[in-house]
Amino acid sequence: MIRPATFADAAALADLWNPWIRDTAITFNAQEKSPDDIARMIADRNAAGHAFLVAEADGLLGFVTYSQFRGGVGYATCMEHTVVLSPQARGRGVGRALMQAIEDHARSTGAHQMIAGVSGENAQGRAFHASLGYREIATVPEAGYKFGRFIDLVLMQKFLT
Repeated sequence: MIRPATFADAAALADLWNPWIRDTAITFNAQEKSPDDIARMIADRNAAGHAFLVAEADGLLGFVTYSQFRGGVGYATCMEHTVVLSPQARGRGVGRALMQAIEDHARSTGAHQMIAGVSGENAQGRAFHASLGYREIATVPEAGYKFGRFIDLVLMQKFLT
């Protein structure tokens, strides 16, 4: 089941997200999220008319959220998403279902395109997005820094309208 995230989900979302933050270069962020951080993110997304969705079946399987790619009115129809799955959700269609739901939501609010910022070290993430119709449009060399090394950022784009 896919549904909007609630503040009651914040602790479980932190438990899901933090191992990816702490242990991988899939995200360049090195600071773990607290439940309060996530509750604020849910509130901010809702206030902006964007979405923060979760997938659950016998527990939380993953989440997806989006916001404006860059600030300013000129970017009002260009969005960027984050999608995170639990290890047990991989290969079960959960990510695909979450992405379809978030793209539908973004499209319904007037978004023209969605951007994925994928770590250059995340070949699975790039392949996943490509399978959903995203195409690589740019590589920003050494945009991220984590674990004592610089990491490329690959930008992928999908037009929604």
